[in-house]
Amino acid sequence: MISNIFKIFSIVLIFIFSNQAKSKSTNINEFEVRELSKYFSAIIALDNGNNEASLKYFKSSKNLKNKHDQYIKKYIFSLVLNQNVRGAIQEIKIYKKMKNVDFFESNLLMAIDSIQKKNYEKGNFYLDKIFKSNNVGTFESIIYESLKKYFYVFEKKKILKQTTSYKNLDNLNITFIRCYLNDDKTFESFEKLINSSTVDYSRYLFFYITHLINNNKTYNFQKIIDNIDDFNSTLLILQAKIWLQKNELGNFSKIFSCSNEDDILAEFFFLIANLYSTEGNLEKSNFYLSISEYLNKRFKYNLSLMADNYSNTKNFKQTKKILNKFDENDEIFYWYKIKKLSSIISNIQNDEQALNYIKNKYYKIQNKNNRINFDMANIFKNYKKYDEAINLYTLIMKNILPNSTTYGDLLYRRGGSYERLGKYKESDEDLLSALKIIPENSYILNYLAYSWLERNINISEAVSMLEVAYKKDKNNPYIIDSIGWAYYLTERYDEAEELLRKAIILMPNDPIVNDHYGDILWSLDKKVQAKYYWNSVLRLNDVDEEMKIKIKDKLLLGLQKKNENL
Repeated sequence: MISNIFKIFSIVLIFIFSNQAKSKSTNINEFEVRELSKYFSAIIALDNGNNEASLKYFKSSKNLKNKHDQYIKKYIFSLVLNQNVRGAIQEIKIYKKMKNVDFFESNLLMAIDSIQKKNYEKGNFYLDKIFKSNNVGTFESIIYESLKKYFYVFEKKKILKQTTSYKNLDNLNITFIRCYLNDDKTFESFEKLINSSTVDYSRYLFFYITHLINNNKTYNFQKIIDNIDDFNSTLLILQAKIWLQKNELGNFSKIFSCSNEDDILAEFFFLIANLYSTEGNLEKSNFYLSISEYLNKRFKYNLSLMADNYSNTKNFKQTKKILNKFDENDEIFYWYKIKKLSSIISNIQNDEQALNYIKNKYYKIQNKNNRINFDMANIFKNYKKYDEAINLYTLIMKNILPNSTTYGDLLYRRGGSYERLGKYKESDEDLLSALKIIPENSYILNYLAYSWLERNINISEAVSMLEVAYKKDKNNPYIIDSIGWAYYLTERYDEAEELLRKAIILMPNDPIVNDHYGDILWSLDKKVQAKYYWNSVLRLNDVDEEMKIKIKDKLLLGLQKKNENL
């Protein structure tokens, strides 16, 4: 709160003195102090992601539009972020004669408005203004070059044979352009995308299916169903699988059509939003998501990215607002909504209430597929409800081919749950079976080997397993810690110290790593340094009481001699 007040005060001073510098006749009495306060409150609300409050403050300080260059730009942003793109376009039209309305996003919105009205000449006029502006970066260049192509195709109804420096984007654009024109090579383009071995175009399987259905193509959809991975596919592809399984083919065309220009542009702007989200620019991501939603309100599933963006900034009010758009009819997106709301409860209230919420919702779902059961099993495991996790992993494994990589992964997860319960026989069986299916998997090797080290069994074999895991994954801090600890237990102290020093750099706030490093330093007769790292454990959060007691004993008595059986 204090920082926000200071920010407002600082900006007000800059605003006043900058205006005084422009005109000697400017008088502080010309400004309504109340309006200034509301304007800068709007800026801070916008920065904090409080879109509704921001818009309210902007609307109550409109008289400043002629007195502050950034006012209209921020006001337009606020309108779009509040998913009022139409309102933003109307405001740009009202103020279009003002110099401070001529910026990238305003010209983009006007270009979109022109194309929606089939005024291609005007649309290209605004695109050219975008190209001539000074602040054109990589993403802005992508937007300009792609829209130039789309506008040409929409007007001329033919492909503009011009490539850009963005090959992967060209592949996407040409596919949707061919789909829009119903070109003979559309199916070939989609198949090249979804079968690419270099780039993940899996999302576009959804649009391929939609095009097949819209063109009444007889196709073996069972083959597509069988090839969709329940555990690693995106939410959109999982939702598509559910529709195919239920033969609800009409749902595809209800939310997207290649023949609809707005739908094509909406998908393009979703791609741009994804790029910005990946770069960490969540405000810009939400800006383009709002444009995407404006162009195709039927495709509400794209808004899950907006929910993620708001959730990542802990803007839970806006997250909930987006999540309310999903209901039970949206199956996999409804489950996504439940998980997000559970996460919010964990952040705002506590883990127990979060778990109770998601458990109750989970058990009420009638038709739970592998993905929902898998997610719930992992949630149980994360909350240390290992028996429940084991039951669900076992249930899922009944539906999976026994020699598949997925089956091996489930064995690994179930084996880890058994280990946490102290059921070591069952744990070892699962983990060894997993290694037969996925040999030399570094995670499984590390988990089983470290478990053996903790139990003081199979030490030499554990060391060998960890050496294989480390060779495959040299930057994994958990594996580095494990092999370092294995060397310590076999009295290879110098090698152990080198590895744990690396682990402590990668995970300085991990209590186990600090404890291990302290033990190794003590064994190397570096007792002062050892106590420093043991003391560090006591200063860390989430250290259980048993570990604290052990650390205090070490600080008081030093490290006791290791078991001779090691």
